[in-house]
Amino acid sequence: MDRTELYKGMLLFSRSNYTDMDFESNYSLIKNTSESTAWSSKLPQGLDLEVSHHPITMRHIANLIIAMERLKGGEGVTMGTEFKDKDLLNFLLESAVEEHIVLELESAPSTRRRAAGFSSTSQYECSVTDSENKCWVLMNEAMELHAMMLQGGSSYHKVHLNLSSYVTPVPVETEARPVALGIKGSNLYLSCSKSGGRPTLHLEEVADKEQLKSISQQSDMVRFLFYRRNTGVDISTLESARFRNWFISTDMQQDYTKPVDMCQKAAPNRLTTFTIQRHN
Repeated sequence: MDRTELYKGMLLFSRSNYTDMDFESNYSLIKNTSESTAWSSKLPQGLDLEVSHHPITMRHIANLIIAMERLKGGEGVTMGTEFKDKDLLNFLLESAVEEHIVLELESAPSTRRRAAGFSSTSQYECSVTDSENKCWVLMNEAMELHAMMLQGGSSYHKVHLNLSSYVTPVPVETEARPVALGIKGSNLYLSCSKSGGRPTLHLEEVADKEQLKSISQQSDMVRFLFYRRNTGVDISTLESARFRNWFISTDMQQDYTKPVDMCQKAAPNRLTTFTIQRHN
């Protein structure tokens, strides 16, 4: 065993068996025992051996190591009645560096966990109206959402949604919250995919809703997520998580031929702010 391994071995023994790190603690040493008498004849002139039956501290270990080196005539060990601080510092630093590497390796799994994607945390029922007070209405034949003014007894046509909120270990934006929007009482969810060379809004049937509880950032399932950014009390924009800077929007006029769709925020004649009213 070389000197470095000896230092580390004794340090690990001390640190694993004792927690007393008080270098200034007072204790009595038992001298002239049979052990000290047996060793006294072997020690150089001027040195004496003291046997302690008290808990070992780091200073005791250091003193013992230096004494052993003197007996062996080791190089680089200061001769005299006291050892230099640098002798203790050298092997302390070696142990500190080795322990730091172990801690870095142990933290690696948590780094991998931070690379995970979106996780669903809560869900509630809501309805959506645009800034012109038009409600979302489902057109079953076309599988589209349209924005329409509803009055009196026609309000039952208003679509009710299940809004699921998500968290991500490394938030993309602190002011936006990932959400998924599903039509209540169905397996239909809003999604954003490219069609005709541009992002468009779709209604897709999701047979297994468990797939939406946890979504990888690289998964194609990100098409079901939108960043909800609040711009006022219950007033929000809904930006595609897959195609940034593309927003759910409605036509400024009540045009039955134009469905709820995606647009860039500065698009003319499109409304991108909505009131999301919670129902439970």
